[in-house]
Amino acid sequence: MRVLGIDPGIAIVGFGFIDKIGHKLVPVQYGCIETKAHTPQEERLLQVYESTCSLLDKYKPDTVAVEKLFFNRNVTTAFAVGQARGVIILAAAQRGLPVSEYTPLQVKQAVVGYGKAEKRQVQEMVKMLLKLSAIPKPDDVADALAIGICHAHSSVLTAKINEVTRR
Repeated sequence: MRVLGIDPGIAIVGFGFIDKIGHKLVPVQYGCIETKAHTPQEERLLQVYESTCSLLDKYKPDTVAVEKLFFNRNVTTAFAVGQARGVIILAAAQRGLPVSEYTPLQVKQAVVGYGKAEKRQVQEMVKMLLKLSAIPKPDDVADALAIGICHAHSSVLTAKINEVTRR
């Protein structure tokens, strides 16, 4: 199973493709989509959308995992991130890909085992679990890989629950 983990944003979108082979997690490609400040919002969203489409078409994931919007005090930022999430989810939906969403608490729980883990702990675990030589930078990339890891771990349980509920 190939998972695309996404940490959405308008300035930086972190992404990470991970292959789950049995119990093993293998990083395929990771990085970020960056848009320039002071660029009109619609152009930034178009860049995020087109870049996401290119990544989906090139790396062909089986599923996409996106961080749920965490509403902070800056409403303007929250709306921009929500719009970026929307175009990312649209790109996945156009390709018939299932999209799963995870809260920061769920991601920390799945990666570190503690829902209130600090950012540095999550980054270190991403490095360890994927056998990387360094913590991916910027932070959005490590976050995206953590979201992908969370989905890879959660997908087994989710599949079993779905199987039982279909009976």
